[in-house]
Amino acid sequence: MRAKTIGIDLGKETMHVVVLDDQGHVVERRTCASRSSLSRYLTKLPQCRVAMEACAGAHFVGRKANQIGHDARLLPAQYVRAYMKSQKNDYADAEAIAEAATRPTMREVPIKDVEQQELQLMHRFRQGWVSQRTETANRIRAMLMELGITVPKGIEKLRKELPFILEDGEYDLSPMARELLYKLWEDLTDLDERVCWANERLHKFACEDARAHALLQIPGVGPISATAMVAAIGDARAFRRGRDLSAWLGIVPKQYSTGGRTKLLGISKRGNSYLRMLLIHGARSVLTKAHRRDDALGEWVRRLQARKPKNVVVVALANKLARVIGVILRQRSEFRAEMMVG
Repeated sequence: MRAKTIGIDLGKETMHVVVLDDQGHVVERRTCASRSSLSRYLTKLPQCRVAMEACAGAHFVGRKANQIGHDARLLPAQYVRAYMKSQKNDYADAEAIAEAATRPTMREVPIKDVEQQELQLMHRFRQGWVSQRTETANRIRAMLMELGITVPKGIEKLRKELPFILEDGEYDLSPMARELLYKLWEDLTDLDERVCWANERLHKFACEDARAHALLQIPGVGPISATAMVAAIGDARAFRRGRDLSAWLGIVPKQYSTGGRTKLLGISKRGNSYLRMLLIHGARSVLTKAHRRDDALGEWVRRLQARKPKNVVVVALANKLARVIGVILRQRSEFRAEMMVG
């Protein structure tokens, strides 16, 4: 068997494998009951291209395939869909993955190392804890409203007022209501501690990692944004230039052109919404102090503010931040204010 390209449809337990020869013909179909059996099967094959969709567990299998000596490639799922030639099933998915991997212009997803995956998991857990904290705070507010008690807006004011509400006897709270509120207060405190723990770990990584430390020099990029970029992008070798990174993050106009007529809409909002959110918030923080900057960046922002609405300026600055981040990660260079306006 002359195996040239292997397409693997990954599942939670069962993996379906389709093998193509150098002419693109299917020469074998196989089912592997576990990832260990898949590794043993790949060990027996000669060096070839191993393709998978970028999904949960794909980076782990990709690293294993590279260690064996194969050329592992992860493909975006939306680009594989066009190569489906029949109704959807596991072998048809694996064949479409293998055929898509043979195309010379097919885009690939860089395989993350273990450190990147662990860092990304930290961000996912932190994001989940922040959402749970907001839900808990809203649940406390709703319960207090049912009992005729209002608290000013803001989670900080809720933290400050709730202990006094629990201790004050004038509110005429029943024992059960106090017990419920106390349990919710414990949940809120526990989530605060978890978020603080995650922030401390991310701050420590940002100070120790050279890539994240270089990003900290960029205005509007803090430890959370820097570590999130390193976790998702790595060394940015997947992007030819900084503007490709900003397009991947969806901070560029959406294009709908036909018949030679160019039509640009709002930003495309493609890619990672979490990274885009961090960049937008970072750009807003820069704008609050832009009037104090006497460098090229401050001058560029003031000129743009004079002729564009505030939100347009924010997105334009976020675009600049993404492009500079791509350059610094790819070239391992230091930040200069001229990079934002060049």
